[in-house]
Amino acid sequence: MFGANLEDKLKGELGGHFLELCLCLLMPSCQFDAWCLHQAMKGIGTKEIRLIEVISTKSNSEMATIKTEYKNIYGRDLEGDIVSETSGHLRNILVSLIQGRRDEECYLNSDVMKQDVKDLFEAGENMLGTDESVFNKVLALRSVGHLQEVFKIYRQQHQQDLEAVIASETSGDTKEAYLAIVKYIKDPAAYFAECLHKSMAGIGTRDERLIQIVVDRSELDLKDIAEKYMEMYKKALPTAIADDTSGDYRKLLVRLTNLN
Repeated sequence: MFGANLEDKLKGELGGHFLELCLCLLMPSCQFDAWCLHQAMKGIGTKEIRLIEVISTKSNSEMATIKTEYKNIYGRDLEGDIVSETSGHLRNILVSLIQGRRDEECYLNSDVMKQDVKDLFEAGENMLGTDESVFNKVLALRSVGHLQEVFKIYRQQHQQDLEAVIASETSGDTKEAYLAIVKYIKDPAAYFAECLHKSMAGIGTRDERLIQIVVDRSELDLKDIAEKYMEMYKKALPTAIADDTSGDYRKLLVRLTNLN
C-alpha cells in the first residue's frame, strides 16, 4: 500500500525497548523463537535462562520448526551453537530437548511410571550426589501425560514434590532447566506467571525476558497466564507491568496483557 518496509520505518521512528517490542511483534512465532535463542547466545556471555524458557516449553514439532528457521535465518545449526555456548549437565538437557524425541503417545504404562519414580529416587534423594543422566532421560523423553503421573506418584511415595528434590540435589542453570520442565508440564500458566514475576522482581526490570514471554505467549495463553498471575501474586499483570515500565513501551505491554 505504501511502497515502504514497515520494519525499516519503525527503526527510523522509534527507539529503545518500545522499538524492540514492536519489531518482535512483527515476527512469526517460529522466527521469533529462533531470534530469541540467537539473542541469548549473541556476543560475550550466554543468557541461559532465556534459552531454558524457550527450549523447555516447546513440543517436538515446534522445536523442529524453530531449528529449521534458525538455520534459514542465521545459516547455523542450533544444536551446534547450544553445544558451543553451554556446558555440563545444562548442555545435555538442552540438547536432548532440541532433538525433539519426547514420547507423544497417549497410552500410559503404569509399570514404566513406577520404574521412573524409583529411578528418580535412586538417582537423587537416595544417593550421595546426583545422577543427572537419569533426570535427563526421564524429563526429556517421557510424554507430558506420563510425567504428570510420575510427579503425582513421587509425591505420594516420598512425601515431597520432585521440584523440592531438584532444588536440593542440583544447582545453577541445570537446576533451573529441570525445574522449568517440571513446572511447565505441571501448570504452564503458573510457570510463565512466575517467570513474568521474576522478570520484574527487585531493582530494575529484565526487559528482554519480559518482552520474550509476553510476545511468545500473546497469541497462545496470555489470558490464562494473566489470570494465574492474579491468583498467585494478588495483583493484575497489566498493573504490575505498568508499575515497572514507562512510556509507549509500557502502554503497548499493558495493551497486550490487558485481555479483558
